[in-house]
Amino acid sequence: MRIALRTLFFFFFIAFALSAKAQPIFDKSETPWADSLLATLSVEEKIGQLFMVAAYSNRDAKHEKELLELVERYKIGGLIFFQGGPVRETKMYNRLQSAAEIPLLIGMDAEWGLGMRLDSTISFPRQMTLGAIRNDSLIYAMGKEIARQSRRIGIHVNFAPVVDVNNNPNNPVINNRSFGEDKENVERKGLAYMHGMQDNGVLANAKHFPGHGDTDTDSHYNLPVIKHDMNRLRSVELYPYSKMFKEGLGSIMVAHLSIPSLDSTPNRASTLSPNVVTGLLQEEMGFDGLIFTDALNMKGVSKFYDPGEVDLLAAKAGNDVLLFAEDVPKALDKIRDAIADGSYSEADLNRSVAKILKAKEWAGIHRGEVVSESNIFEDLNTPEADFLKQKLSDAAMTLVQNKNGILPLGDLDSRTISVVTIGGDGQIFKNRLAKYTDFKSVETVTSPEPVEALRVRDFALKSNTVIINVEGTSNSPSKNFGLSGDAINLIETIAAEREVILVFMGNPYALAKLNHPERLKAILVGYQDDAHLNRAAAEAIMGAIPVTGKLPVSVGEYFKVKEGIELAEATRLHYTSPMEFGLSPEAFAKIDSIAMDGIQKRAYPGAQILIAKKGKVIFNQNYGFHTYDDQTPVRSTDLYDLASITKIVASTISLMKLDDLGKFDLDAPLSNYFPEIRADSPYYTMQPRRMLAHVAGLKAWIPFYVETMNEGEPKWDVYSKSESALYSREVARQMYINNVVSDSLMFRILASPLRPNRDYKYSDLGYYFMREIVKRQSGLRLDSFAASNFYEPMGLQTMGYQPLERFPKERIVPTEYDTYFRGQLVHGYVHDPGAAMQGGVGGHAGVFSNAEDLAAIMQMLINKGEYGGERFLSEAVVSEYTRCQFCDSELDEERRGAGFDKPVIPDGPGPTCKCVSFDSFGHSGFTGTIAWADPVEDIVYVFLSNRVYPSAENKKLARMDIRTNIQEEIYRVLSEEKIGEGEAP
Repeated sequence: MRIALRTLFFFFFIAFALSAKAQPIFDKSETPWADSLLATLSVEEKIGQLFMVAAYSNRDAKHEKELLELVERYKIGGLIFFQGGPVRETKMYNRLQSAAEIPLLIGMDAEWGLGMRLDSTISFPRQMTLGAIRNDSLIYAMGKEIARQSRRIGIHVNFAPVVDVNNNPNNPVINNRSFGEDKENVERKGLAYMHGMQDNGVLANAKHFPGHGDTDTDSHYNLPVIKHDMNRLRSVELYPYSKMFKEGLGSIMVAHLSIPSLDSTPNRASTLSPNVVTGLLQEEMGFDGLIFTDALNMKGVSKFYDPGEVDLLAAKAGNDVLLFAEDVPKALDKIRDAIADGSYSEADLNRSVAKILKAKEWAGIHRGEVVSESNIFEDLNTPEADFLKQKLSDAAMTLVQNKNGILPLGDLDSRTISVVTIGGDGQIFKNRLAKYTDFKSVETVTSPEPVEALRVRDFALKSNTVIINVEGTSNSPSKNFGLSGDAINLIETIAAEREVILVFMGNPYALAKLNHPERLKAILVGYQDDAHLNRAAAEAIMGAIPVTGKLPVSVGEYFKVKEGIELAEATRLHYTSPMEFGLSPEAFAKIDSIAMDGIQKRAYPGAQILIAKKGKVIFNQNYGFHTYDDQTPVRSTDLYDLASITKIVASTISLMKLDDLGKFDLDAPLSNYFPEIRADSPYYTMQPRRMLAHVAGLKAWIPFYVETMNEGEPKWDVYSKSESALYSREVARQMYINNVVSDSLMFRILASPLRPNRDYKYSDLGYYFMREIVKRQSGLRLDSFAASNFYEPMGLQTMGYQPLERFPKERIVPTEYDTYFRGQLVHGYVHDPGAAMQGGVGGHAGVFSNAEDLAAIMQMLINKGEYGGERFLSEAVVSEYTRCQFCDSELDEERRGAGFDKPVIPDGPGPTCKCVSFDSFGHSGFTGTIAWADPVEDIVYVFLSNRVYPSAENKKLARMDIRTNIQEEIYRVLSEEKIGEGEAP
């Protein structure tokens, strides 16, 4: 039996070794330059090629002079760049490369991108964060981008990926640098990262062989001991390497570890062990690529050997490149002497140098190209790279607990929300969250003292839902990764009394220290305190992105590796980029030009423009200022007077809701809702459907305000300068209308004759009736009904009537300087005189909003009444109201839906370009606005401006066709869509 087991193990071992046999990527083609150069080198020159020396672009001239001497005198083979900046690094590279007789191989330890070493560059997520991502094509895309950036500044080897299987939560040196504890996940992601780089001209380096994942000692300071036997090492630690070797891995880094099962020599690191480097790695596992030592200045080796001696031992062990040699001259002498006395063969030296030169030829260094020193910052920090980082961040979000399905967060109208930030200011997270819901916030330190904790607790308990965001986290296990005991106590104290959603922007291992995780309603792991991950966390909570991440490690007894609750449906608007659809980040540049041209030609002082495709906001820009004095720039949080867009975002959707409830019928006569209408009145049988489609015979409008004026001045029995019980409705600043007069407007319409023809005539008058129908059928005034049924549960904070009751004037964009009625600049009050006479709450005008909230309403309608995981309107009622009501009739120019405007009919006038589908719908507004939704193309377009400032006589917006020209450009650009959503960039 024992013989049989030994035989089985032997064949398994041979299969393991043979399956890994493969050529490294740099040795798969002819290498004439490397072959010819090797034959010309002296022994000293060949020895020099073994050294890769540390270079810092943030140090002084003395440091560079020392490097120059090593390059010119000792013919070192390469440099590894550490801290500095990209411009300084590039210039230093060019100077040293030009001085090298044999081109230098340049490396960098850039595991998460150049930002790991250089300022002013991008840091991608760390590998544990990447380990949570299910879509490995994103890892490949990151490897590709890191390769592009590396080549841009002259880097040929990136010492990544880390393929250590991190199964020790207390590992002080690897930890979140690893893809996690699942060896298969580590292998897959290591391969994706490797191929991404090597397919794009940068040599990958798998580390730290044979496996640094199960240590609790940092090899920078001491020599860690791995006590596992060979069975365990082959099963876990060595697992990721085999397939990487087979698929052409270019290089590997050997770790400073003591592994008695491989080499029992006291204090001998694996880097210096022939058993490990030659026996296991090369002979048994068949690796033929470049072998780098880990840095030879690390105490895991340097504390036991003198400079020079450690380099010689590393070369004898079978390493090809001696990384971070502390004393090159001494090491060169030691190695030359060893060759002379036969203890290190020249054949071994030639083998290593041949690999180094072949890698250089593969990287194209022999061509002697100079790296451009122009536009480095712009070339590295591209929108594409930033977008990729956001996609990685979105994909990493991991939901490990979600009691009662609290996420994505819904029922916003019944929630009062507090956001507690521990360890930071939480501004990025809160800024993104504020696009979806209202909340109060408080911040505290990482370890709040009892008095401070009580202050925060009391604040949080004023709300029924508390989002606790832990920032300022640490990479150190000894600090529990930044989650202090005081913070845990505060979190669990609040959770005992309120619904708590914990957002932990740090290493998930920290969660093992929670005493009562069961108290928390939801736990979302964000892995790192980073801007992109904070934005992703906010959107994940609100359902703006799907949540698909899986834990890459086990967390104590609570949460196990590969666990993660999926929230597959993105249900709210997601803020992203045109790159989401394979378009250039500058795809909509012409829209910028059109918008700015309008400002320069004084069609309007400023504007907000938003475009969404498939529920993703791919363009969201602000232009100009509130007024022409250029004092207050337009921001995305500013509110515009929507004018007649009110008809669809207040009156019509409210009627649709009542229709769903059986309280409103488009075809019921008006007398059903107004029994006071006399039977002989032409209004008695009038149907709301015809009124909403503007074919009821109503006049366009009635200037009610004229009768309330006397020689250009308000009649002060109709108006008052101060508020009172009789004059309670505010028309403008220090101007209140008599309630009786305000209430009489609808009856003034009833007293007016209809037009003789019932053909199409756009009219505001029908909405005075719709306003009253909503009130009579629901018991709520229109503003309250719309807010409670739509704005509040949808989290639309800016949308609503009477904005001065909710916002400071500085956030509201002014409209006209009214010289004919109110005698003042209309700022924070509705522009329309009729709606103003109704206290700002008109059925046809009065709603203010920013572009983002308006887009959410339009997206809800495209979604057939659903948004944020909640149904607001039935599919049937949305279809009925948004269809053309009388297109089959003989009514001229009739294109309207019920309340909604519809596209241009052939050769007729209309609000849109001819590029939209006929199923599309929306509305425009007198103040210079439009909101349009196209369910066929799944496009939402919003344009908000205050073209009526300072005078409504300014008609340039329409004459220049700005809104339609922008819409045409939207459809032109989106017709060039190249990839679908969900694909890697």
